[in-house]
Amino acid sequence: MKIKLIANPIAGGSAQNQIARAVTCLQQRGAIVDLTLTGARGDAQRAAAAARTVGFDRVCAAGGDGTLNEVINGLAPSDIPLCFIPLGTTNVFALETGIPFEVERACNLVIDGGPRRVCLGQADGQRFLLMAGIGLDAEVVRGVNLRLKRQLGKAAYVLGGLISLFRYRPRPLEVVTESGLRRQAYGVIISNCRLYGGRFVVSAGASLFENTLSVCLLRSGSRLGMLRTIGKIAAARPLCSKEAIQLQAREIVVTGGPAPVQVDGDYLGELPCVFRAVFGELRMVLPVRGGE
Repeated sequence: MKIKLIANPIAGGSAQNQIARAVTCLQQRGAIVDLTLTGARGDAQRAAAAARTVGFDRVCAAGGDGTLNEVINGLAPSDIPLCFIPLGTTNVFALETGIPFEVERACNLVIDGGPRRVCLGQADGQRFLLMAGIGLDAEVVRGVNLRLKRQLGKAAYVLGGLISLFRYRPRPLEVVTESGLRRQAYGVIISNCRLYGGRFVVSAGASLFENTLSVCLLRSGSRLGMLRTIGKIAAARPLCSKEAIQLQAREIVVTGGPAPVQVDGDYLGELPCVFRAVFGELRMVLPVRGGE
């Protein structure tokens, strides 16, 4: 098996050692490993795009959710199976799918696992695997200090969130689905995964294996109301209809603001933006879980 391994050496505190272990483990399983270490934003996307025509049996991203997002945007659309070895700060995708955090077990999945077609999201052409956010969460992402993120990990987002909460002014947003349904919100989270920002559940009905995106419309237009909503999500308490509306859609147009947009934890830009579900552009090697 010929594997293209695209790895981020600064994803987490011991990434370089874990990458070396991954290469050794894959080679011990008989794989031929071609390693690319990323050094700057865009490196992973370029390496994945180049791998599409070289004859690799699998492409493997090793890093955090941001590295995985770059690889997806370089690789898709493609029939080459994509694997993931989680090394980053949060690794929401690994939590969502059950990909092991232990390097050796993740490498065994790379070799032995079977690929499945998944649903990607698109935000004005930029692909995402986890979620897109419009409003306060995107403002946090836009403002987070990358150096502080490397030093503090998740705590950098908590600190950034508190600062953004006092600075950000919620503005009304208009959401229109492909069926013509119109709704107003002050924040929008568009997901194809249940988990958000760690182990927090925002859209319990979201699925990687369906050709729709789950849309959570946050309805509070005040800072205090937003803080209450965030607190209920953190405490795993259900949101009432006055706080949030859940929708399923294949295409969503969001206008208003100006409001920032983030995809998979990286700042994208400002509204307006069109979001689409795109099923089948990518096959991913994932664990088989109960009930699937």
